[in-house]
Amino acid sequence: MQNKLKEIREKAISQIENAANLEALNEVRNVVLGKKGELTAVLRGMKDVAAEDRPKVGQWVNEARDAIETKLEAQLKKLEKEALKLRYEAEKIDVTMPEVVAEPGSLHPITLVKNELVDIFGSMGFEVFEGTEIETDYYNFTALNTPDDHPARDMQDTFYLSPEFLLRTQTSAGQIHVMEAKKPPIKVISPGKVFRSDDDATHSPMFSQMEGLVVDKGISLCDLKGMLDEFVKKIFGKETKTRLRPSYFPFTEPSVEVDVSCFQCGGCGCKLCKGTGWIEVLGAGVVNNKVLEGCGIDTNEYSGFAFGIGIERIAMLKYGINNIKMLFESDMRVLKQLHE
Repeated sequence: MQNKLKEIREKAISQIENAANLEALNEVRNVVLGKKGELTAVLRGMKDVAAEDRPKVGQWVNEARDAIETKLEAQLKKLEKEALKLRYEAEKIDVTMPEVVAEPGSLHPITLVKNELVDIFGSMGFEVFEGTEIETDYYNFTALNTPDDHPARDMQDTFYLSPEFLLRTQTSAGQIHVMEAKKPPIKVISPGKVFRSDDDATHSPMFSQMEGLVVDKGISLCDLKGMLDEFVKKIFGKETKTRLRPSYFPFTEPSVEVDVSCFQCGGCGCKLCKGTGWIEVLGAGVVNNKVLEGCGIDTNEYSGFAFGIGIERIAMLKYGINNIKMLFESDMRVLKQLHE
């Protein structure tokens, strides 16, 4: 019995010393000390040992078990230390590496400007109407008092889908839909994409406009001027002024081009305003009586004004962009500079 216990102890100690990891060590523990382990089997066989020999055999078993458990505990601490070291190596962070910067996102400059315009005009009581990008010739041209021989109808400027349908060239078509569906007083803006066969540094085949329309009793060019003064101050600064120049649009009479005092040089003259001190920003005018009458509005009682803002134009001025294509190329070097 003594030799058997010695053999079990030496074999167990050898296996413990050779255990490469915690799993292997646990396997040795189960084989020797588990419920069906070798040393446990010896203890269960104590009933077959003579009564006078049991104390001595019990002492041998306890010595073997103590020696095995002592070795197990020492090997366990060693392997746990090694496992912890390996974990530290695997999870080690190189503090000398550059940090990973999470760059904040932002809305596109055109969206930022559009939202700002909607907020500005919304604060003045304007409602928002969004028309369709595919229009009929009637709403895009005829109802806006555009003659059949007007250059704007030419195939060089307009994308026709059929003799009747086209991609709208202006959000002005929205004012006809509004005036047909709603009786005065009317105060509405209509933002959206428009399409023209035009392409250079300041023009794009697709761009964004915002049409504005006010129809009520006693509306005049003075009301338009007052509204524009308030608008430019909110978007370009409190010191900005407006100037109206005569122009021509078939759906307004009189028609004006609207300039603002250069917000970069204060009107002294710089590269942005080309030395004039003024920057053209939009077109506007008093709604032509023919347009109002075509929508069933009594021109003896009502009048109105309309204006059209190029959203890209405002964005280019506000952010100092000299080529409209930068707004459509998704160049991160440009967009990062425009983050708000």
